Amino acid sequence: MKFEALLEVAAKSAEKAYAPYSNFKVGAALLCADGAVFTGCNIENSSYGLTVCAERTAVFSAISEERRDFIALAVVAVGEYMPYPCGACRQVLNEFCPGEFSVYVAKVDALDDYEVIRLSELLPHGFHL
Repeated sequence: MKFEALLEVAAKSAEKAYAPYSNFKVGAALLCADGAVFTGCNIENSSYGLTVCAERTAVFSAISEERRDFIALAVVAVGEYMPYPCGACRQVLNEFCPGEFSVYVAKVDALDDYEVIRLSELLPHGFHL
């Protein structure tokens, strides 16, 4: 799968987001080595600590299907801000992905203007046990 197509899958996932508090709808698409894709969207809660990001939703979905062979992640948001993964998502990615793992970020209305960031750049000193 081309990474531009992965961004489109993430954009479709953003349409499913439940974001009544922030109105910041985010979708994610996680690519596995065999071409399988796991998607996620952010799901907010009035108790903000219970909110789950799109990235973690996609990763946890894949993990629940016994997948660990991740190649790349696309994260796309509706709105004016680039959807860089939050600290919690960076740490979850660090748990399951190598440092050279690529994260593609874009806005829904500008999928061709995406950025590519290595996980090692997003979280240079990630925590491991």
